[in-house]
Parts: sequence; C-alpha cells; structure tokens
Amino acid sequence: MSSILKLPIEERIRLVEDIWDSIAADQSALDLTEAQRKELDRRLDEFEKDGDIGREASEVIAEIRSRL
Repeated sequence: MSSILKLPIEERIRLVEDIWDSIAADQSALDLTEAQRKELDRRLDEFEKDGDIGREASEVIAEIRSRL
C-alpha cells in the first residue's frame, strides 16, 4: 500500500493543493504550443470585444448553494 494512501484524506487534499500551488507559482516553466497561444489570443480578443466581465464569484457561489 502506498504511504500516501495511509494519510488521512484531508492531508492528501492539502498535499495536492500544495503541489498545484507550486506549479501555478512557476507557470513560466510551462511552454505553450502555438495552438494554445492562438486560442488564448482568440479568447482575449473575444473578451475585449464583448466587454462582459462576468459575475462576482460570491454571487455565483450563492446561486449554486441555493440550488443544493
């Protein structure tokens, strides 16, 4: 049995979060493909044309919670 599986689930979740945070902090190490770069540029162009900044996260979370 893997030693990781012996950890309580809360600790395993924390470990995954810590690993994800470390990856997010070093995004410059991740190279984008040309297709990914073009898609990001396309999405940014669409956002700038639309101008809709979306909704506040707290509003969306409250809506989701009201459905539970």
